[in-house]
Amino acid sequence: MSKQPGFLIRNIAVRRILIWATQTGIFAASAVAAFLLRFDFSVPQYYHRYILYALAIWLPVKFVVFYAAKLDRGFWRYVSAIDLIRISAANVIATIIGFFLIRFLAPPGFPQSLYVLDLMVCFFGTCGLRLSARASSRFSSQSRNSETPMKRALIYGAGDAGVSLQREIRNNARLAYRVCGFIDDDPAKLGLRIAGEPVLGRGEAIGALVARHRVTIVLIAIPSATGGEMTRILELCQAAEVEFKTVPGLGEVIEERGLAGQIREVAVEDLLGRIPVHLEEDSIRSTLEGKVVLVTGAAGSIGYELCRQIARFRPAGIVGFEIAESSLFAIDQEMRQAFPLVPFYPEIGSIQNRDRLNEVFRNYKPSVVYHAAAYKHVPLMETHAFEAIENNVFGSYNVAVAAEEHGVEDFLLISSDKAVRPTNVMGATKRIAELILLALQNGRTKYVAVRFGNVLGSNGSVIPIFKKQIAAGGPVTVTHPEMRRFFMTIPEACQLVLQALAIGEGGQICVLDMGQPVKIVDLARHLILLSGLRPEEDIKIEFTGMRPGEKLSEELSTMLEDTVPSRHDKIRIFVGDGLPEEDIRIWLEALREICAARDIGRFVVALKELVPDYSPSVHLLKRIMARQELRRAALKAN
Repeated sequence: MSKQPGFLIRNIAVRRILIWATQTGIFAASAVAAFLLRFDFSVPQYYHRYILYALAIWLPVKFVVFYAAKLDRGFWRYVSAIDLIRISAANVIATIIGFFLIRFLAPPGFPQSLYVLDLMVCFFGTCGLRLSARASSRFSSQSRNSETPMKRALIYGAGDAGVSLQREIRNNARLAYRVCGFIDDDPAKLGLRIAGEPVLGRGEAIGALVARHRVTIVLIAIPSATGGEMTRILELCQAAEVEFKTVPGLGEVIEERGLAGQIREVAVEDLLGRIPVHLEEDSIRSTLEGKVVLVTGAAGSIGYELCRQIARFRPAGIVGFEIAESSLFAIDQEMRQAFPLVPFYPEIGSIQNRDRLNEVFRNYKPSVVYHAAAYKHVPLMETHAFEAIENNVFGSYNVAVAAEEHGVEDFLLISSDKAVRPTNVMGATKRIAELILLALQNGRTKYVAVRFGNVLGSNGSVIPIFKKQIAAGGPVTVTHPEMRRFFMTIPEACQLVLQALAIGEGGQICVLDMGQPVKIVDLARHLILLSGLRPEEDIKIEFTGMRPGEKLSEELSTMLEDTVPSRHDKIRIFVGDGLPEEDIRIWLEALREICAARDIGRFVVALKELVPDYSPSVHLLKRIMARQELRRAALKAN
């Protein structure tokens, strides 16, 4: 191993010597060629001395200029347009310097046309040699891989991403694609040749182009495509019965890997057309860097992604607080592997256990808390209303109070769009948790809540359910044809959560921009298409009816009516009044008694008192009526 650095140095030195030997040969040949061209390949004896002066002056001048431009470095097989511009500039500068030196050092009578001829020959020589090396490298790599089966491909999108993808495929022999041309919906590009490949037609022509060119795959290279545009392209590819893949959006591109290295299957996230999040990383870093951060619910979809996003900002440590032992063990292993320099401390416990919370806060002394632990499944919480209160309300209160008592600087609660005019117990508990934070905002801890809707791929979301149903051959079950929900990706949601805490001023509820709500039935159709099947033909869609506590569409505080802008364009601040801390404490004590008595009637009344716009579900009202009937029957029996 000790010989390797020396070997590399010697190898680089040899390569640079060869480059300079070759370039010096071009410099000398261009000078001689200039005289030959000037005198029709018969240089008079009188001008032989001028050749010697030209060589004596032009060679060292060009050597110095090319060295200053660092044209002895780099691999010629990767020569680019920028390199050619630098070579042109070096040749021009060398010619200008040579002109003045020859005027002062050479005898009078040096032909003026020689400067132009030498410039042209030297330019074509230095550029042509590099381009020849690039072409030779490309052809040799293709010939080495001629036995590898190549997929005949069309690139959908003749913009920057499509051209970059085409060039990378052409230059990387390990990529088993043979690009036959571009598809682009811009009529102005039709018939053009871009990066050496023709633009063959628009999207509607995919079927004919696939058959004509024997194409087996379409590579979609439109990072800026909206969800509707991606859906249309997907349907066109499905109709043409051709395989399709995509390159990621600009927010996902990892420069070191290049576009071609990230070709992947089209995902349902692509069909949402979400715009990449722009983060104020300096403000987030000032909140997290060098601090101990505690995340409750760390093994959940949001909690785990929060841990991963937080680790990017180099905290002193991350404490993962979670009740699910197996999931926490798995997260611990993944965090240690992915972020070996960031200490991760797995701690098992329930947010309902105040003593355990105090123990963890006392041991680690976190400065920042992200509270993501919650019961969130709407129908399940309608049938387990008291458990929802005990976890989402009393548990959140425990964590918030422990944070204040142990000197936490920043506290963020993950809330929900279902807290807006709630029609279910889960939404009502989230709204109460928000009110608790507003009431507690009177000390040194900064409390912020963040509302957002569904996240794609989270535990219990519709996506994995639909995928299982499709894999089983259907049917895919949707509750109602007009059911709509807000969706965003887990990374996007967590990035904005970090941003919200960084810009929140305390005692605020931040509302994330979720875009436009998506029809659940459209989501089901998209997933069926992505599986290579046809909705209603290969996989049936059935409507099962709304579940307890559901409503057709969610709100995010009616976004514009009840919110004001923040300094981040995807975060708004909800404008709402809180309650005094003492009132909240009294109400919580009364609610504890109701939960202990398991009195569902008083439970609903108590929720309505604190959250006036809460509308109990029919399911819950039926439970109250059934309880009353039992009481009447018991009284009659007595």
